[in-house]
Amino acid sequence: MQIQEVNNSKSKKAFLDVARLLYKNDDVWVCPMDQDIINVFDPNHNIYFTHGTAIRWVLKDDQGNFIGRIAAFINEKKADFDGKRGGGIGFFECINDKEAAFKLFDIARAWLVERKVNYILGPINFGENDFFWGLLVKGFTNPSYGMNYNHPYYEQLFLEYGFNVKVQQLTNSLNVKEGLDPRFVKVANYVLKKKKSITLRHLDKKHFDELADDFIEIYNKAWTGHENFTPIKKEYIRDTFNKIKPIYEQKFIWFAYVDGNPAGFVFCLPDVNQIFKHFNGKLNLWNKVRFLILKQRKVINRIRVIALGTVPEYQNMGLESVMTAKCFERALEAGHYTDGELSWVGDFNDKMLAIHKGLGAVLDKVHITYELHL
Repeated sequence: MQIQEVNNSKSKKAFLDVARLLYKNDDVWVCPMDQDIINVFDPNHNIYFTHGTAIRWVLKDDQGNFIGRIAAFINEKKADFDGKRGGGIGFFECINDKEAAFKLFDIARAWLVERKVNYILGPINFGENDFFWGLLVKGFTNPSYGMNYNHPYYEQLFLEYGFNVKVQQLTNSLNVKEGLDPRFVKVANYVLKKKKSITLRHLDKKHFDELADDFIEIYNKAWTGHENFTPIKKEYIRDTFNKIKPIYEQKFIWFAYVDGNPAGFVFCLPDVNQIFKHFNGKLNLWNKVRFLILKQRKVINRIRVIALGTVPEYQNMGLESVMTAKCFERALEAGHYTDGELSWVGDFNDKMLAIHKGLGAVLDKVHITYELHL
């Protein structure tokens, strides 16, 4: 077997094609869009390169066939925390062969050790945790856009190498057509009626800059104190919204205010993987036309709640219930949405899991972020 660093056009193409080869007989897998992965490793598109670095490798067998890949990265803003220094691996794909998998783990580990890392998280993304994060270990059904899907045997490869569970990432689902639990709706309506200080506002393209500032303020206050937290910047928000511009619906993204102060947000998107599954990762001109046609035909019937955040001082007001109810109210109005996915929530987040339960959602998928101590 031979490992090759990804450093030219041929190896960059191979890095993308490895997954297509490994999942060619898997009808459930949805090929991630090539451009989404390319952008992760492009300093012109990924602002994490301003304070970090990444590297990729592909693995060939003795006959020259590509059989695996892996990436490693360091985010210098998050690497050093609580006296430890961490790095990450991700985009792991491999045939069901321990020797091959360990060869990939070894080279990523060696690169990280050279950079004084003493623990590794994986599989993670060189970016925020809303995309390409965690190893799927339960719920091998159609993946939503941005959610990792992998072969079931990957779990054993990680465990046998010595990785241990860091956090379980839980995805819950509900039937939109059946509506929300009446008790949940009652609570949401009660909060709005009794607490006149609360106002709601959905995303409005005309006021993007203002709402982007509110998003940043809420996000940075809501997640401060979390392990490896780094304040988010407007450049990242602008890039994210530009990327999702063709797919988002304004009334699926809501902001809550208390006495006019930004207090919370919910970020929900239609699951475009239901269209992308026909594209094999390619978004050429013809597929862009097909996308618009299929979207107009309302073939997307699943929505995904990507993020829900509330400023700490407002976390006991029921804002989460109010905003989430608004999203699903819009989904019901649209008429063609039948499934809702709430992803993902760490197993440590009791409050958010309680909200999911209140909605009537049930466990659907489990991803795991592993940790390897060196």
